[in-house]
Amino acid sequence: MKHIHIIGIGGTFMGGLAAIAREAGFRVTGCDAKMYPPMSTQLETLGIDVYEGFDAGQLAQFPADVYVIGNVAKRGMEVVEAVMNRGLPYVSGPQWLAENVLQGRWVLGVAGTHGKTTTASMLAWVLEYAGLAPGFLIGGVPQNFSVSARLPQTPRQDAHSQSPFFVIEADEYDTAFFDKRSKFVHYRPRTAILNNLEFDHADIFADLAAIQTQFHHLVRTVPSDGLIVANGTEAALADTLAKGCWTPVETFGSEARWQVGGVDHDGSFDVLLDGETVGRIAWDLTGAHNRLNALAVIAAARHAGVAVQTACEALGAFKNVKRRMEIKGCVRNITVYDDFAHHPTAIAATLGGLRQKIGSARILAVFEPRSNTMKLGAVKAALPDSLRAADLVFCYSGGVDWDTAAALAPLGEKTCTDRDFDAFTARIAAAAQPGDHILIMSNGGFNGIHDKLLAALERT
Repeated sequence: MKHIHIIGIGGTFMGGLAAIAREAGFRVTGCDAKMYPPMSTQLETLGIDVYEGFDAGQLAQFPADVYVIGNVAKRGMEVVEAVMNRGLPYVSGPQWLAENVLQGRWVLGVAGTHGKTTTASMLAWVLEYAGLAPGFLIGGVPQNFSVSARLPQTPRQDAHSQSPFFVIEADEYDTAFFDKRSKFVHYRPRTAILNNLEFDHADIFADLAAIQTQFHHLVRTVPSDGLIVANGTEAALADTLAKGCWTPVETFGSEARWQVGGVDHDGSFDVLLDGETVGRIAWDLTGAHNRLNALAVIAAARHAGVAVQTACEALGAFKNVKRRMEIKGCVRNITVYDDFAHHPTAIAATLGGLRQKIGSARILAVFEPRSNTMKLGAVKAALPDSLRAADLVFCYSGGVDWDTAAALAPLGEKTCTDRDFDAFTARIAAAAQPGDHILIMSNGGFNGIHDKLLAALERT
């Protein structure tokens, strides 16, 4: 049994990789500075030993055959320097995955600035519903599966084989400190979804053009008998494909090959292909962004052999992902949600979907500028417009150096910012009224605000 030790095991990607490696028969251990659900829960359930910290002492405790280094690891970190100075074998997570899991499989990659986790979860579920038993690695926990990653399973139609399909969330973030290419260039998908393309990850990309270059590197890896499913409403994607494309492309969105037909008040809608109705989806998800996600999934699944009607039925039974509009509790008729939105476009889409669902009821938007792009203030000018659908806006400013109050000033008196977390939570609880919907948005643990706020609401 080979032993891999994962440096930075607590991230969604590396935690999923750990689960897959364990399932494949490797002995798996890892380290990280701080762990929080859902990854901490998943690793604990799998019985994977996690060392807290990045010091070199762990190398004696976990003498591995190879050290898989996540992009959280930097030069100067004690364990990294020790691995390099001792000449120990090391590799990036994406490269390890490509060489040990993805090679020879039909990879379906889901790329884009927003919606990767939800769309990849939808796609994995559609293939599962159709009996194709795919493997997957997703940056979240799809509730239809309750794990973030697994190896391909046995297809319903062939009990003596393993499914060739593997769905992966194809992230544009850099691979490792020694490989500055985007993670997704390692995956070589046969089917690629390009959901959208905006400026993000300001800590590693200078501008949108730099991200487009990486997306074009991905396009170059899709074979000519594969398929690219691209958002036809995104000019940045059209420009990227115009740099050179050797693969058939199917577009989705308005005036594209795949379109959303009539949308009913309950959220159900028709699916159109070349102007003809080919299916209908009835589900609980909200927002135009999720309808576009569904179109992309149906097109990609069809490329893998799933009939459109089967895909529509599967999406009707889709349960979404943890931390995507997940209801954390309801106190005094005040509903508290948890969502992963951390970019202005995603914030606006999430708020818009909730507004469509609840009508005129009050929304209290609570968010933490935690991503590197947010911390740098690179997209702060877009925040006011992204939050306009909320009735009250609460911004926790404890982790940023820029003036959050000034950035949100266009929203007027409905905003509140605070660097004191306890005071911040108390102000939200004091402002909440029966019938309100409190939408908490962060890509981190947010100091456990969900449970603390629910407890404060109980006391109020």
